[in-house]
Amino acid sequence: MVQIKQKFIDEMVAHSKADLPNECCGILAGPDGQVMKTYPMSNVEASPFRFSMDPVELVQVDSEAGENDWELLAIYHSHTGSEAYPSDTDVRIAAGTAGLWPDVRYVLVSLMDMNNPVVRIFEISDGRVIEEPLEVV
Repeated sequence: MVQIKQKFIDEMVAHSKADLPNECCGILAGPDGQVMKTYPMSNVEASPFRFSMDPVELVQVDSEAGENDWELLAIYHSHTGSEAYPSDTDVRIAAGTAGLWPDVRYVLVSLMDMNNPVVRIFEISDGRVIEEPLEVV
């Protein structure tokens, strides 16, 4: 079971809404599997259908996380009009990310219902999508 503090869920949802009509993206980082910080990133695609993180920002996040002895735990992004489940595009992106971060998880924020956003977490490995239980604490 993955635990994420409500504070970080709220930050991801706020980022998702702020970046409308486009998808947002970001990183969750911390030590020993515990999220300590959200890093909202710029979606250089500026698209409601896909995302790509700004490489300069990514280097900065990786550097700060390294200075704190933190791991990059999860990549998050929003789905503006579909459910919180990885799309075929998300699965393809995960395949390219696996070499850099083999244990990274993927958090999806769905804004299909703006009044009730849905947040779910997944492992994506070898094209397989496995939902993990998420406990908000």
